[in-house]
Amino acid sequence: MITDIKLAPQGQLKIDWVAQHMPLLNTLKAEFERDLPFKGKKVVICLHLEAKTAYLALVVKAGGADVCVCASNVLSTQDDVVAALVENGITAFAKYGASTDEYHMHINKALDFNPDVIIDDGGDLVSTLHSDPARAEQLKTIQGGCEETTTGILRLKALANEGALKFPMVAVNDAFCKYLFDNRYGTGQSVWDGIMRTTNLVVAGKTAVIVGYGWCGKGCAMRAKGLGARVIVTEVDPIKAVEAIMDGHEVMPITEAAKYGDFYITVTGNKDCITKEAFEVMKDGAILCNAGHFDVEISKPDLNAMSVKQREVRRNIQEYTFADGRRVFLLAEGRLVNLAAGDGHPAEVMDMTFALQALGLRWISENGRNLEADVYSVPAEMDRYVAELRLKTWNVAIDKLSEEQERYLNSWAE
Repeated sequence: MITDIKLAPQGQLKIDWVAQHMPLLNTLKAEFERDLPFKGKKVVICLHLEAKTAYLALVVKAGGADVCVCASNVLSTQDDVVAALVENGITAFAKYGASTDEYHMHINKALDFNPDVIIDDGGDLVSTLHSDPARAEQLKTIQGGCEETTTGILRLKALANEGALKFPMVAVNDAFCKYLFDNRYGTGQSVWDGIMRTTNLVVAGKTAVIVGYGWCGKGCAMRAKGLGARVIVTEVDPIKAVEAIMDGHEVMPITEAAKYGDFYITVTGNKDCITKEAFEVMKDGAILCNAGHFDVEISKPDLNAMSVKQREVRRNIQEYTFADGRRVFLLAEGRLVNLAAGDGHPAEVMDMTFALQALGLRWISENGRNLEADVYSVPAEMDRYVAELRLKTWNVAIDKLSEEQERYLNSWAE
C-alpha cells in the first residue's frame, strides 16, 4: 500500500547516499548477515520513513528478519524511499499526506503482519495494540520491542505504571548515545534546517523562543544562538530553567516571551504549550513550529478560532490572519518540522541511534520471553559499544584505566 513503485530508483539513490555515511550500521549489517539473529522472526518498524530509517530496515532484514514498515507521521514519509524498500523485499504501508483514517489503517495493516518484535516511534504501535480489544490475543505473542522517542517512553511508562503494559520495551531514547547526540545535535541541526529551507529567512538578529529545555530544546537553543539569534527559553521545570540561564539564555513564561519572539519552537512532548493567551500578544509575522512527536504542542484549535483568514503562502507555511491584522505563520501543520519540512537528522547522528535500535532489537529478540512486561533501559555495555564503534570510525583512540586505577576507584579505603 504505497504511492508509486516507479519511484523506487530515486529512493534507492537516497538510501545508497546515507549508507555511505552510516558506518556503524554497515558494521552491524555485516554482523547480522553472518549471525542471522532475526532468522524466522517478523519485525514491524514504525518510524519516519525516510532514507536513514529505510537503511535501518534493510539492516534488520539482513539479519534474517521478515520486515514490515509503516509511517509514524503522515508528512514525513518519502514515497520514493518507501518504493525502494518494497523493491528490496520489505512490506510497506505508508504514503505522504495520508489522511488520519489512512494512517490508522496503515498501523493496523502493519500489525496484521503479526510481528514477533517491534520498533516503535511515539508509542503508536504499542498504543494501538493495547487499546484495541480485538488485539488482546496478539499482545500475548509479541516478545517485545524498542521505543525511539521521549513521547513514546512517556506513554510506555504510563502504561507500565498502571500495570497495563503487556510486553517488555527497551527505552532506546534514554540511552546516552541517543539523547546526548541525536536529541541534542541531531534535533538542533535538523530543526533549523527545516525552518530555514522552508522560510528562506535570516535567523541572525532575531529572537527565538524555545519552549522546553530538555535535550532537544537544548540543541535547538544552542543552534539558534550559533546562528546569531537572541534565545528565550520557557520551562515548567525550575532545574532546567536554571540550566538555561547558566547556558546564557533568558527564561520567562510563554505569555511574556510571546511579546518578543520571531521564531517559536515547541519541544516538550506535551499539549497546549502555545495557546490563545500567547497568540494574543505575538508580533505580526511570528513563525511557529513544533519539534515534538505530535501536532498538539501549538494549539491549532485556538489558531483556527482566532483567525479571520487562512491561506498557504508557501509550501509548508500556513498563514493565520487575526482580526486586528496581525499574521502568524505555522510551519508543516504543526507537525515535526525537521521531518515534515526537511530530511530529519543528519545521517551520522542517526547512525548511532539506529545502531542502538538494531542492537536493542537483537537483545529483546533474544531475551524478551524471559523478561517481565516493563520498560527497560538500554544495557550499559550496549551504550558503550556504540560509542566505541563511533570512535573507531573516526580513528580516535582513548585512554584505558590501569589495574591500579581500577582498584583505586573500586576501593572505599583509598
